[in-house]
Amino acid sequence: MTTTSSELYPVARLAEVREAAARAGLGALLLTPGPDLRYVTGYDALPLERLTCLAVPATGEPFLTVPRLELPAAEHSQAARLGIEFVAWDETDDPYEEVARRLGAVGRVGLADRMWAMQSLRFRAVMPEAEQVLAGSALRELRMRKTPAERAALAEAGAAIDAVHNLVPSLLKAGRTEREVGRDIAEAIIDAGHTRVDFVIVGSGPNGASPHHELSDRMIQPGEPVVVDIGGTMPSGYCSDSTRVYCIGEPPAEFAAYYEVLRSAQEAACAHVRPGVTCESVDAAAREVIAEAGFGDRFIHRTGHGIGLETHEEPYIVSGNTEPMEPGFAFSVEPGIYLPGKHGARIEDIVVCGETAGERMNNTTRDLVVV
Repeated sequence: MTTTSSELYPVARLAEVREAAARAGLGALLLTPGPDLRYVTGYDALPLERLTCLAVPATGEPFLTVPRLELPAAEHSQAARLGIEFVAWDETDDPYEEVARRLGAVGRVGLADRMWAMQSLRFRAVMPEAEQVLAGSALRELRMRKTPAERAALAEAGAAIDAVHNLVPSLLKAGRTEREVGRDIAEAIIDAGHTRVDFVIVGSGPNGASPHHELSDRMIQPGEPVVVDIGGTMPSGYCSDSTRVYCIGEPPAEFAAYYEVLRSAQEAACAHVRPGVTCESVDAAAREVIAEAGFGDRFIHRTGHGIGLETHEEPYIVSGNTEPMEPGFAFSVEPGIYLPGKHGARIEDIVVCGETAGERMNNTTRDLVVV
């Protein structure tokens, strides 16, 4: 899949979005550069202080407002296939006023979930009577249910990040720093087909007990576990995310014991995935195994997050989310056990809910890899 795939960003999606806006009681959606705009149009527009905005009224014709200097890029993007009007504006124009004028009176407007505050406030000033809500209120149901093309894009992303994990053992050596290893991993992520490196976590020894550890100049020591959590964005726009754990030589006995608990917990959560079960029950499936082994208070985050055009999106696999799984839901399953000051571990796969069960998008070994 690529950004030019008509299956990945179908023209018919715009009509589906209009219908979703109407069902959500919105007079219009206003989508600025980011994942919402790309989902609807396929256009990966630059996020600039100059306004680019797709207006999708519940009734009436959609239009794309773009700075004149960005018009050629828009005309060569996937948005050109939609047959909508492109409204170019010049440096002395007020594009916010123009959007408001074209929309007319609307009672509620859905703003792109990642719209800049400066833009939302400008829209409030020119549309003072309109209640502003998140566009996600209309788009979430569509974006959570991945199409076959989106699932294929996630599988491609999974295979690409798996290829990087297959290289990691050759990069991990005692005496190297986390930053040195991280730099090599970042290069490998691009070489594996990603267009962007989104994150590289290399948590050695006690740093592995910090789930979102930043790369440091700490030197990796013999006998230490190393948590490697990596991800990037593919040309399709869809993201990868996978965590594996390595050890420089024989692991500490305590670590080896709870790693097996973690592996069982991750397996239990993945096996639990199927249509109809709740998101929170997948979290519980992993959490129960860890709690029974006495590490419940060492599992300090949710079991997973949705993934697609964003690394973190809905649905969230966490207690309190009673939403039932549906075919096409895509999310991480990543339980962890963390012992501050000692070490930690996390095993993460991307899973897509199928018609009867979950399907992993990552297929490298989940065993502790000793290098």
